[in-house]
Amino acid sequence: MRIGVPRALIVTMAAIFSAYHIVLGLYTIDMPADPLPVLAAMVLYATATTVSLLPGQPERMPTVMAAGNVVVCIAMTVLITPQLDIGPDAPALGYSTWYVAAVGTLLTITSTRRRHLFAWIGIAALVIQTVIWGGPGALLGIGVIGSAAWVAVSHILSRALAKASRDAARFARAEREATDWQAAQEAHLYERQFRLGQTGTTAVPMLRIIEQSSGELTDEQRQECLHLEGAIRDEIRGRRLLDDAVRREVMSARRRGVSVNLFDEGGLDELDDSSLAHVLGTLAEAIRTTTAMRVIARTAPPDSDVAVTVVGLTPSGDGRARELGQSDDDEDDSVDLWLEIPRTSR
Repeated sequence: MRIGVPRALIVTMAAIFSAYHIVLGLYTIDMPADPLPVLAAMVLYATATTVSLLPGQPERMPTVMAAGNVVVCIAMTVLITPQLDIGPDAPALGYSTWYVAAVGTLLTITSTRRRHLFAWIGIAALVIQTVIWGGPGALLGIGVIGSAAWVAVSHILSRALAKASRDAARFARAEREATDWQAAQEAHLYERQFRLGQTGTTAVPMLRIIEQSSGELTDEQRQECLHLEGAIRDEIRGRRLLDDAVRREVMSARRRGVSVNLFDEGGLDELDDSSLAHVLGTLAEAIRTTTAMRVIARTAPPDSDVAVTVVGLTPSGDGRARELGQSDDDEDDSVDLWLEIPRTSR
């Protein structure tokens, strides 16, 4: 985020000031001893100013252009001052010292375009040449101090605007981070409320039975409590692997004696609604039709073509099948189901 004065306004004002200096030089063209060096200085000044103000350039002036402006400023003073008489009996110079304001304007343009060092080098050269030519008193008499003040103001304003731009960018970034944090908190709150609602819907009927029976449950009811506990775990571990159809088929499978484990590790977060519905529909159908005694469904990594891997195991000996990815007694289990559900329907 940038904060600054409109470029068109700066260019227009600089062009007006530059043209005004040339007009003053033409107005007093009869005062120099030889007008040709003065006219040459005007051409150099007009060329350097025009090049510095051309549209479509980067905000930071190129180094070659900034150095060229310093050379032009030195050349102007060298060309014009020998043609002016600054002796005690000489007439007042008046506007014939227009070049001092012109140098200040060109160096102010250079400073505005973020080449402060070159601008101050040009001012230093102007001060040294003026002292050599007319003595220290000439610094104030012909306006050198004023030109230096312009460059100083430009430098200060440029630094202030740059700092304001950095502060504005930092504040905008902080605002975006705060907005993202708030959105994340709202998403967590919604997710928590949704899971609590699902848990309540699942557990409330059985809790009422427990209350009415004072905790005296039949074996079937105790088994149903274990199924409900598994359903609550699914809401925590299964996340996007669950919809109404999957919940219904998982509960039906558990009531048939099938052990079902669902693990959502974030692999479905980027799926659109249509692809997710296809994946969950396929998962529900696989759970409904399998004859395996243990079913594990796990999401694949997000960069995989597979969305969910479903494995159905049936003990073939005395071993126990463990969760997918672990090894213990898996050699005693036979694989009745191996299904890789793609991310998109084929």
